Amino acid sequence: MNKLVSAFLIGGIFGLGIAVSGMINPAKVLNFFDIAGTWDPSLIFVMAGGLAVAFTGYRFVFGRREAPVYESAFALPTERAIDWQLVCGAAVFGIGWGIAGFCPGGSIPALGLGYSTTPIFIAAVIAGIVVARFTRTRLIQPAAV
Repeated sequence: MNKLVSAFLIGGIFGLGIAVSGMINPAKVLNFFDIAGTWDPSLIFVMAGGLAVAFTGYRFVFGRREAPVYESAFALPTERAIDWQLVCGAAVFGIGWGIAGFCPGGSIPALGLGYSTTPIFIAAVIAGIVVARFTRTRLIQPAAV
């Protein structure tokens, strides 16, 4: 139960930060990409602030703890290769972010704004996840070793 409460609180803090920074407003995000028009550089400062907090947090946690509070070990990625799946996924993410003005994490708190496009975006993200998982498990055969 403590793990669930902790996840809820951390998610709430993230959502509050996204809301306070204005990043749940798709127009604000799209203005960041409109360099020749109504460019709004504030997203750079939000990203830099998030990076600074994450960098400090990771250094603090990994320097002082052997394992997370509610798990037996840290679940860190072991794959370090930049492959075509990573590049294609990053490209699709960036294109979707640039078209819609939402990133998946910021779209959940944006539900509270009442934009009619937010539930459509979330449904599209879920559909994309389903298609990607289907493609990865059914159509892409792992290489024989």
